[in-house]
Amino acid sequence: MITSTTPDTATLRRQMVEVGRRMWTKGMVAANDGNLSARLPDGSVLCTPTGTSKGALTEDALSVVALDGTVLDRGTGRGPSSEIRMHLRVLQADPGVHAVVHAHPLHATAFAIRGEALTLQMMPETVVALPSVPLAPYATPSTDEVPDSVEPFVAAHRACLLEHHGALSWGSDLEDAFMTMERVEYQAQMTMTVRLLGGPRELSAERVGALRRQFGLA
Repeated sequence: MITSTTPDTATLRRQMVEVGRRMWTKGMVAANDGNLSARLPDGSVLCTPTGTSKGALTEDALSVVALDGTVLDRGTGRGPSSEIRMHLRVLQADPGVHAVVHAHPLHATAFAIRGEALTLQMMPETVVALPSVPLAPYATPSTDEVPDSVEPFVAAHRACLLEHHGALSWGSDLEDAFMTMERVEYQAQMTMTVRLLGGPRELSAERVGALRRQFGLA
């Protein structure tokens, strides 16, 4: 279980706008793709509005929903995306998760379209921070199939690929969830690159075991 403290509402609104801008700047989303969510101090959930570029978010446009999906405050935007169901399921599945990020980073989404999880143990950082990124099976957007496909991975992972869709990450706060999304994309890019160079070289089982013991993961 992930543990965290929740910042105040004003701080969280500023953080969400900033993370959205960074996500758009890094090319993790195109047009109005992707969404962000985070728990508020009262237990409700702040989220990005539908139909809005993540590079053009404003604090007053953000929406607030209850954990069951009831809209509490539409904000000045167009209200929450139907994909908020996916975010809420993650937040319901692990009370220690305080933020969820959904994006379409190019390389990670290519693996999602191919239908291939990211599992290669090639770098110490990967072994420690993100040892595997499983593949959630394809689900029809805006239906309960999507949260149903993601929920089995929440407890034991920090992110997953969404088959034919993109990627989802979660963490103790927005920064944590966003950095996990960065790691997902870097792992996908590295996997693709080493294959072009003739194939991956993974760390040995002994090296992986030593790393896990060193960082208290064994």
